[in-house]
Amino acid sequence: MSLPVYFDHNATTRLGSGVMAAMLPWLESQYGNASSRHEYGRRARQAIDEARQRVAAAVNAHPTEVIFTSGGSESNNLFLKGAAACLKPGLMAVSAIEHPCVLKPVEQLRRSGWDARYLPVDGAGRVKTDDYAGVLLDRPKLLSVMLANNETGVVQDVAALANAAMVTGAWFHSDGVQALGKLDIDFRALNGTGVHALTLSGHKAGGPKGAAALVIDKRIELQPLISGGGHERGLRSGTENVPAIVGFGVAAELAAQRIAEHSSRMRKLQAKFESGLSALGARIFAGDAPRLANTTFFAFAGIDGETLVGKLDREGFAVASGAACSSANPESSHVLRAMGVAPEIARGAVRVSLGDGNTDAEIEQFINALQVTVGRLQGLTAVS
Repeated sequence: MSLPVYFDHNATTRLGSGVMAAMLPWLESQYGNASSRHEYGRRARQAIDEARQRVAAAVNAHPTEVIFTSGGSESNNLFLKGAAACLKPGLMAVSAIEHPCVLKPVEQLRRSGWDARYLPVDGAGRVKTDDYAGVLLDRPKLLSVMLANNETGVVQDVAALANAAMVTGAWFHSDGVQALGKLDIDFRALNGTGVHALTLSGHKAGGPKGAAALVIDKRIELQPLISGGGHERGLRSGTENVPAIVGFGVAAELAAQRIAEHSSRMRKLQAKFESGLSALGARIFAGDAPRLANTTFFAFAGIDGETLVGKLDREGFAVASGAACSSANPESSHVLRAMGVAPEIARGAVRVSLGDGNTDAEIEQFINALQVTVGRLQGLTAVS
């Protein structure tokens, strides 16, 4: 049995060309602990240093600003909880469409005395500037707004939001997990506008799972989540995952080198795909907003998203009904609810996220399969 056509690249990606080859020595012959003083350890330390340089260069940061972690969730938690521990409780504000690994820590901090606000978004999934300005009047201490949404693909004007917050003295963080390899990220420029920290993750951009980073302005003080031997400038103790970090470095470098070509190709595939969707009567969420070139979030009236995903899987296409991290949650997308989408429509949402290897032929095959599948489901709905 052949594997389904993979249209779920926002959940994870396959390893990029050359990434596995770069990792293999550190899984086999070069197995030293990077904290050891002998030759094995020195080589492992050098490999981590080189990977740090590659990740930093990919987003125009300084290597000393890159803190390696196990994933985007840990990086987001490290900033929010680590920064909160160094400040007196006050106001923190995050967008209502953040990933759960931002929303959940905020809920936890609320229980420890912090005041939390959720920045509303408009129907296109963009933070409402008037509401944002109102929150800034209350002098928040912490702010977090994602660079690109994992469900809709909508890109926020993080630079403008951070710049507006500079007068408050707030520490501003952005979850850039979905942006790596899809947008041209310049941390130096973002830092100049007031962004103090940025989260990245390797497996969203052709790297291995288990390696990510928090890129952070060194003037920001954080309390570590994991204390121990003082690894990663004392912010993330624990023996480093050398193979994954090496793979992350190579993947980040390759992704940054081909952003223009990748985005151009994805935009053409996306246009073809969405033209087919529109012809079938689908509703495309945030269709007129600036979005990632690979991401389309859509629904058909009267059709349950989970049901459609299951049917399409049996037809040979791997898609998602929302974020992979929350796929066990039967509720409709919190992102769409924040955008004001009616619950009965939101429950039908399906996400297609394109990536390397996807072709025009696969798009055509998918649209044909979707037409048949939707027709059958609509027929069943009409009978019931």
